[in-house]
Amino acid sequence: MRHDHRPRPAGPRRVLPVLLVAALAACTSPSAPAPTAAPAPAVASPAPTVSAATPAAPAPAVLIGAGDIASCDSDGDSRTLALLRRSPGTVFTLGDNAYPDGSRRDFRRCYGPTWGQVKARTRPVAGNHDYRTRGAAPYFDYFGAAAGPRGRGYYSYEAGAWHVVVLNSNCTAVPGGCGPGSAQQRWLRADLAAHPAVCTVAMMHSPLFTSAATHPPATEVRPLVRTLYDAGVELMLAGHNHVYERFAPQTPTGRRDPARGIRAIVVGTGGAALYPFGRPAPNSQVRDDDTFGVLRLTLGRRSYRWDFLSVAGGDFTDSGTGDCH
Repeated sequence: MRHDHRPRPAGPRRVLPVLLVAALAACTSPSAPAPTAAPAPAVASPAPTVSAATPAAPAPAVLIGAGDIASCDSDGDSRTLALLRRSPGTVFTLGDNAYPDGSRRDFRRCYGPTWGQVKARTRPVAGNHDYRTRGAAPYFDYFGAAAGPRGRGYYSYEAGAWHVVVLNSNCTAVPGGCGPGSAQQRWLRADLAAHPAVCTVAMMHSPLFTSAATHPPATEVRPLVRTLYDAGVELMLAGHNHVYERFAPQTPTGRRDPARGIRAIVVGTGGAALYPFGRPAPNSQVRDDDTFGVLRLTLGRRSYRWDFLSVAGGDFTDSGTGDCH
């Protein structure tokens, strides 16, 4: 309560009768006890309301794409583009984006009219055909910041709860190569340590594991795959061989490892002419060499789903789920 101590204005003085003064004095005497007010009845306070609602889990992230894509001599890239346009999510490429030489003309005439229509949501990988033009300069010019630091070809980004690592498997072209202690391997170790996500997927162009007859396994990337394995990476995608092939989880040396192994999938089915298979490699589970299509990954907080989507007229499919390590 605020008390006002300002002096009141003076008024006319009044003289009280003697008897009235005496009565007032008696009422205010210390010997007269002050009346006690009756206590107010207790009123229960309402209990605070506690919400039991659980925040909704974020929607899964979607990655969709393939490698070995745009050739002006084929309509396969236009047919796979139709799949991309029907699906939300980030589009990935797995290298060999514009045939035959990754030139500015190839990007302008072949890639631009097809997969270039979804360029705004694309994160690319560089392939060996992209490096047929010196330093893959048109590749870096075309994709700009989406391709990571210029001239390096390796970078990372986030997709929902997942961490995505893009590597440069063109080991004779990338500065320092792909070997133990290379600049790329040191970067990869530091990047994985700085992003300790529960789930991680890696992408590159040349596969360490493949059954295709055209290009043998790219053993030069094994040191990078060892780093991925040591960090508990779940998935590894590649192109280069124009086929679809899925492997069981395995170690960098090809030993089956259902507990900690990396599931490798080759998706070189983006539009360029398809290749034949040779003898099946160990741990190869699913193979197809006559269907254009894309791989769609649906990435949950601790799990994932893969779906191979065939172009119109194709009847090959492959799908499944996995848990993160």
